[in-house]
Amino acid sequence: MSVFDDLVGQEQAAAVLSRAARAAAEAVEGGRGAGMTHAWLFTGPPGCGREDAARAFAAALLCPSGGCGHCDQCHQVMIGSHPDLEAVRPEGLSYSVKQTRELILRAAGAPTQGRWRVILFENADRVTESAANALLKAIEEPPPRTVWLLCAPAPDDMIITIRSRCRVVGLVTPSGAAVAHVLATRESVPWEMADFAARASQGDLSRARALALDEGVRQRREAVLAIPRSLSGVGDCITAAERLVKTAEEEAAAATAALNETETAELRKLYGEGSSGKGLNRGLVRGGAGALKELEDRQKSRATRVKRDSLDVALLELVSYYRDVLAVQLGAPVELANEDQRFHLDTLARASTPEETLRRIDAIMQCRERLAANVNPQIAVEAMMLGLRRP
Repeated sequence: MSVFDDLVGQEQAAAVLSRAARAAAEAVEGGRGAGMTHAWLFTGPPGCGREDAARAFAAALLCPSGGCGHCDQCHQVMIGSHPDLEAVRPEGLSYSVKQTRELILRAAGAPTQGRWRVILFENADRVTESAANALLKAIEEPPPRTVWLLCAPAPDDMIITIRSRCRVVGLVTPSGAAVAHVLATRESVPWEMADFAARASQGDLSRARALALDEGVRQRREAVLAIPRSLSGVGDCITAAERLVKTAEEEAAAATAALNETETAELRKLYGEGSSGKGLNRGLVRGGAGALKELEDRQKSRATRVKRDSLDVALLELVSYYRDVLAVQLGAPVELANEDQRFHLDTLARASTPEETLRRIDAIMQCRERLAANVNPQIAVEAMMLGLRRP
């Protein structure tokens, strides 16, 4: 049993990481810690398990046995409680230079238990330009026992100066069969449901797990895939756009409300709200007004990110739908992600041309680009819906 055994469909990357962890241990034992690669960049498509691979590598670096999967060191890494592992997950639209500099200071500390001080930076592509420059300096001149594990969708998402100083580990989309096997064996999902979820998620394990285990997720998918056959007029397009954006807003609110409330309550308590003593409560709360405003800004940024991510999931569902339409039109011998929608796929394939289908896919991808550029979601989605409208 190894920490790399849980990396679904990533046998080649797992072998590379396992060898690297062994080499790192030998370098430390031989007094050659400086020869270790101190910056790694994990890349790959959504759902490939970039963060899982980075965490498994962190466990292998910190485990005396190179990632056995059952010792205390491995267990602490996998649940996020190891003192020598710092996991960073930017929750907002970006990761600021202030946050990056604070992280660099923490990364400079010496390891307390393991051989290394490991910084696992999820969504590293969200760093701002100034934050990327600060991060570059830390990667160029790292402490001898600090290892940076950066995760991003593609190498090009990081500035070239950072990319050139990292060893890149490319992950691939797991096969549908591998994802279905994991759902059936680890989650006890019936095989028919596991097979459906694996195909519908196109190899994204986290998405497949959600589809297999959550009826609400399946219902939202059904609603999104019903959009193409509802766009017969301009009014339908505006209504569909409004409904899609509103659903994303509701999901963002539901996902962040409880966390926001807890964070705000803890901050107010930290600054003395509810404390006894003459003048104590007012003075400390007033002193924490700046911190409270900063927290509110972070919470708004996080809500915007969750909303955008929710919209992006819906847009990718639409892309997969039209890709299947195109496959039917061209008679391509490929597995359809939305085989459960076969009747509607065949109907749209007969009623349109491959050129029209490609234009609709382009409209969706353009909407994604506009949302990434902070275009108003309602405007961007309305424009997309008009591009999807049937003549």
